[in-house]
Amino acid sequence: MALAAVAGKQYGNVTRTQLTRLGLSHGAIVNRVAKGRLFRVFRGVYSVGRRPATPQEWASAAVLAAGAGAALSHSSAMALWGFWRRWDKPYEVTIVGDRRTNGIRVHRSSTLRRRDVTAQLGIRVTSPARALLDIAPRLTDRSLKRTVNSALGSPWLTEDQLAETVARHPNARGAKRIAKLIGLPGTPTRSGWEDDFPAFCEAHGLPAPVMGVPLLGYVVDALFPAERVIVELDSWDFHKGKIPFEADRDRDADALAHGYVTVRMTWERIDERPVREARRLHTILANQRGAHAPRAA
Repeated sequence: MALAAVAGKQYGNVTRTQLTRLGLSHGAIVNRVAKGRLFRVFRGVYSVGRRPATPQEWASAAVLAAGAGAALSHSSAMALWGFWRRWDKPYEVTIVGDRRTNGIRVHRSSTLRRRDVTAQLGIRVTSPARALLDIAPRLTDRSLKRTVNSALGSPWLTEDQLAETVARHPNARGAKRIAKLIGLPGTPTRSGWEDDFPAFCEAHGLPAPVMGVPLLGYVVDALFPAERVIVELDSWDFHKGKIPFEADRDRDADALAHGYVTVRMTWERIDERPVREARRLHTILANQRGAHAPRAA
């Protein structure tokens, strides 16, 4: 009964140390393995009654095999949190010490802190934010963006939590790329975007915008007066939340009522696809010129 109770909390797995504490000698363990009552999963870890059948059972065994303080990590953590649908092999764990276990991909980290580790479904695992930080170097920019967006849309992660983890590990290989996605320091500032926007327009043959113009009771980021086009250079940091979201839409509607079209642009779009953004803005400006051109009598 005691063995079943221990195994029941660990997806049917027990360690050799736990078996010894329960009173089983080396010979008794060997005998149970021979009779099919215990199955060796990894070095020092056994499953009770049958072999592991689910990814969670294997993942739990991997963490137990890696020793005290180990946590499921990298691709395995991504799968446990539900950010990835697949479970890659071998299972991955991160430890602070120096221990090798056949059949498991072990990562040694001197920066793994208590706040980087939690439990999900009864398994020790790196936090969602730490899992993203660890997996980022393996992903393309597009895959990382999609993965971060998916994780932030889950119940398990907030942008503040991700930002805090990135700030604590600024030298991690994936830190700068994640920071750029969520607008942390080191990415272009709002004032920097507004300084760069005239240069962007000049480089792509667009008219020179007027920056920081008071209009209709607001200060707009950029204005093309002849075309009556407002450009707002948005960032998540300045526009996140329900109140800024509603305020932005109210301003856009107010401007439209007075004949001004608002175009919202982001640094990410300007940086990643400048030609596309320039062409689109060219088209909007041309359409507005046509709409406001003097009509022949």
